[in-house]
Amino acid sequence: MATLAGIIFVFMYMVIVSEKIHRTVAAVLGAVAMLLLGILSQEQAIHHVDFNTLGLLVGMMVLVGVTSHTGLFDYVAVKAAKVAKAEPRRLLIYLGLITAVFSAFLDNVTTVLLMVPVTFSITQKLHLKPIPFLLTQIIASNIGGTATLIGDPPNIMIGSAVKELTFVAFIENLAPIAFINLAIVIFIMEVIYRKNLETKPELQAEMMQMDEKESLKDMKLLYKALFVLGLTILGFFTHSLTHIENSTIALAGGFLLLLLAGGSHHLVESTMKSVEWATIFFFIGLFIAVGGLIETGIIGSLAQQAVELTGGDVTATSLLVLWLSAIVSSVLDNIPFVATMIPLIQGMGEMGVSNLEPIWWSLALGACLGGNGTLVGASANLIVAGLAAERGVRITFINYLKVGFPIMIFTIVLSTVYVYLRYLI
Repeated sequence: MATLAGIIFVFMYMVIVSEKIHRTVAAVLGAVAMLLLGILSQEQAIHHVDFNTLGLLVGMMVLVGVTSHTGLFDYVAVKAAKVAKAEPRRLLIYLGLITAVFSAFLDNVTTVLLMVPVTFSITQKLHLKPIPFLLTQIIASNIGGTATLIGDPPNIMIGSAVKELTFVAFIENLAPIAFINLAIVIFIMEVIYRKNLETKPELQAEMMQMDEKESLKDMKLLYKALFVLGLTILGFFTHSLTHIENSTIALAGGFLLLLLAGGSHHLVESTMKSVEWATIFFFIGLFIAVGGLIETGIIGSLAQQAVELTGGDVTATSLLVLWLSAIVSSVLDNIPFVATMIPLIQGMGEMGVSNLEPIWWSLALGACLGGNGTLVGASANLIVAGLAAERGVRITFINYLKVGFPIMIFTIVLSTVYVYLRYLI
């Protein structure tokens, strides 16, 4: 059974990477194959589905879906352009920072879906090439998403699997290095694209005459959205006191906002359409497929080999996981990789590795930052490329690789120093 489970998982992984078939179809069919061939029973499959991760994703998607009706995100972008005095270099920096902050407290996929249309609107008005801004936002979204538990799917999965790693713990441990990486990377992007960041004074004057308040469509709903968003984030911060699961907090926030917004049939239906159900079912398929590897002992065997390779040494294991996560996540989607690594690391703990905390932070940093390495490294990258293609702007794999991969290596070097100095000395 173990061989059969391994073949199904590897084949599923190859189909996901090839992008010939939508990854959701590949993951769900892989899970179904595990069930049909008796590798997992239905009860075992359900046991391996992490409903905390799914609930957190759905809750935040609902919250953002309702909030998007207010025009808040357009308002913030136009306001940033005016604060930057429509100066392209400053604009690149400000939009990158906004993207990172949004990605930390929403999620990077949702953030780029909101930011890309606004970015195109601003660059068109200033007759600027959008590529520098789009690439900066891809990289900033992945770095920003590293900083919190809810910023990037790998963090959501790790936080759900390890209860001790709370929302506050993620901020305390990952936000400092995320901020350092972000500041340096945005400066590098500004230097790289300096020659492309020039516009005409008359176009800047037109931009400065825009009224950002016109972007706000529903002030009553905006106040309700900000109130509920504040409550939800407060809930994440107080998780260690209340012991309420993050999924419960996110779902409560999302559906409370739906209720306060009127709870009409039209609003509920439009909001449900904004939930990325393909992503949710991708996770479900993935959890079941990885469950097949756990039940057949493959994960346990890999964990044992990893412990033997590093001798159970926390320093060697942490740095191995950091770099392995980064390299693999740069060429494969980081979600299935993290889904595979979580039980593997848990297995290391069962085999005597005493301090797993540095290893968990290494996995989070490697998986999230590694997503910047190539165009297929993270979902947000592909979404930005797709949105750009719809508008006639092509972001090629090679052109992105020239910028993204060196920056990814640079951020992982900085993260290596950070992990070593903070946890391993």
